[in-house]
Amino acid sequence: MIRKKPQGHTLINSYLRGLYARTMREAYALARQEAVSDFVEGWTILDCGADDGGNFETLRALAPITAAQYHGMEWSPDLVRKAQDRGLNVRQGDLNQPLPLDDQQFDCVLGLSVLEHLLNGCQFIVEARRILKPGGKLVILTPNISTYFTIALLLAGRMPSTGPHPDSNQLIKAAVSLNMKDIEGMVEGDHPTHRHLVVFSFRTLREFLGLAGFESITGRGFGLYPFPNFLQRPLERIDPWHCHQMVFTARKPA
Repeated sequence: MIRKKPQGHTLINSYLRGLYARTMREAYALARQEAVSDFVEGWTILDCGADDGGNFETLRALAPITAAQYHGMEWSPDLVRKAQDRGLNVRQGDLNQPLPLDDQQFDCVLGLSVLEHLLNGCQFIVEARRILKPGGKLVILTPNISTYFTIALLLAGRMPSTGPHPDSNQLIKAAVSLNMKDIEGMVEGDHPTHRHLVVFSFRTLREFLGLAGFESITGRGFGLYPFPNFLQRPLERIDPWHCHQMVFTARKPA
């Protein structure tokens, strides 16, 4: 059987998927490692956008965290129930609103791919500082709007890959004849799972963390597209401002 050679767009898509997979793998690895780097006895963490609590197992592989030290907040009641069924302290809450938590409660606040899904991301950052203990750490992983790839898409008249994306209910209705009903579950109201609402740039997020009262702010970029994977690490250190994903850590003053 003679196989047809992949078309050009298939090769490009495969190449970009490879870049994206490596970007997310390394960005998530750094963010999780940063979250537990200060682990000591009695240490506590709040996992924002906790999903069903699956992140607990990954963090526990990096540090001896107990279920009592792990706390989570998740919008979806169904995912909250799943986490609670696993014995985890995950509560339902809206990260766009003031958090129903006491001041100076946690040693670390972790937000993995959650900031871009919030209407009030700046308020979330301010609230994270409030609930952190003095010297506590905020760790954020979020996409960067100011990428070369985004600029290229805009020049080509396309939507940027990291959003913000429009509500697409009308597009879904129009796409029924194209058998695209499977994307219907990807559209939500004010609490989207897949759609990005406000996407920060590297420079703006770093500046706002400072304005919000954090110090010792460090940022790393991951994924300087369209350069190949073997060039990514040195290029990310040279130019983190235009990478696809960014990981920021910031401390509340002691």
